[in-house]
Amino acid sequence: MQVKRLADAQRYDAPKHFDMRSLRLQGLEASAADFAWVGLSHFLPGGGAEMDAGALGKIYVVLDGEVTIDLGDGATHVLGKLDSCFIPAGEARAIRNAGNIVATMLVVMPSPKATA
Repeated sequence: MQVKRLADAQRYDAPKHFDMRSLRLQGLEASAADFAWVGLSHFLPGGGAEMDAGALGKIYVVLDGEVTIDLGDGATHVLGKLDSCFIPAGEARAIRNAGNIVATMLVVMPSPKATA
């Protein structure tokens, strides 16, 4: 078993994100997990991510606050505490924290090594 303490988690910069800080909890450089990686994202009020369609699917789990997910087809979904969603590979999405408190979200994605 490989334990990762939050105090030891390293920050990473997610492309096309703004007013957001993220920590790698598992996978990639954080642990030997080779099938997926897990990140912890903190979105400041007004923070988010630009519209983008990733090459890999992803799961979002909101731990606190609310995030609004805008999809490329015009649909909008507000996720609150313990709400989650799966966004398939190639589906465009934007993220925004429209509230006045920090929104915290887990991100789970397949490891690029596992999909190669």
